[in-house]
Amino acid sequence: MNNTKKIYILLSNPKTIVTRMIGIYTKAPYNHASIAFDPELREMYSFGRKHPLIPLIGGFVKEDIYSGIFERATCAVYSCTVSEATYTKMRNFVRQFEENSELYSYNFLGILGVVLNMEFGGENSYFCSQFVSAVFEGAGLQLCNKSAALTTPDDLSTCSMLKLIFRGSLVSYRKSCYEYLDESAMEASHLYVAN
Repeated sequence: MNNTKKIYILLSNPKTIVTRMIGIYTKAPYNHASIAFDPELREMYSFGRKHPLIPLIGGFVKEDIYSGIFERATCAVYSCTVSEATYTKMRNFVRQFEENSELYSYNFLGILGVVLNMEFGGENSYFCSQFVSAVFEGAGLQLCNKSAALTTPDDLSTCSMLKLIFRGSLVSYRKSCYEYLDESAMEASHLYVAN
């Protein structure tokens, strides 16, 4: 019996004003981080904009890879194998954010703190990679050798716990997921078609 589960980290470069501004400073290929509980990224969470047209209104968000900001995004998808108990702790940690989303805000000061190598921001404010790292910390795991409040998306790409499973356009990743799911469904059905 397999008692492990996988967590997925999406590092992406959505074409938004905020990620472009961050990219000018970081020069990194990916400037946004999200955490997901399924390989198709249907249950994906982060901190980002709450309104598509107003980047300064941000907070905890359940993201949709089919939405406008991800349409032309490039990405890297990583997986991390954890125990069922750790997986449950991580899900519960995120569930608290979902149930109390109005209490959380985007940590704009924290981004400045990363630049200055100083932790800024309140208890209930996060930026995207800070949140992803905090989910792991909430389950007793440390992704990087630095505080969640100083963790960047680029730092996540170098974490030894994470395994790169895809790099390219998010559209291509979505297609590869569904092709794999279609093949798995056919194998599971034991239905074979002969020519």
